[in-house]
Amino acid sequence: QVQLVESGGGLVQAGGSLRLSCAASGRTFSSYAMGWLRQAPGKEREFVAAINWIGDRTYYTDSVKGRFTISRDNADNTVYLQMNSLKPEDTAVYYCATADYQSASPEEFKYWGQGTQVTVSS
Repeated sequence: QVQLVESGGGLVQAGGSLRLSCAASGRTFSSYAMGWLRQAPGKEREFVAAINWIGDRTYYTDSVKGRFTISRDNADNTVYLQMNSLKPEDTAVYYCATADYQSASPEEFKYWGQGTQVTVSS
């Protein structure tokens, strides 16, 4: 059974940075795509970033391009989301996710963690 545990969320001022981590277990981490999604209050969950199984391809939603960086450490079964130049509109619960493929489109992420809250104050 896939287990994903996020950490690193918190309260930060606008313009600040946070680094989210996600520890994965339950299957061969290095064989599957990983991603981050977020859900703001009153809004639907949205795709943020994804990385393929080997880590040489990344994808971002337009609103975070140039500010967020997704990476993975297959030796440590961990995926990261480095978030810089944070804005109040980035406030959301951030979820780590994985799919059953080496590379996945946003709708293919179907295993989720419990989420970690990120709050950006203005």
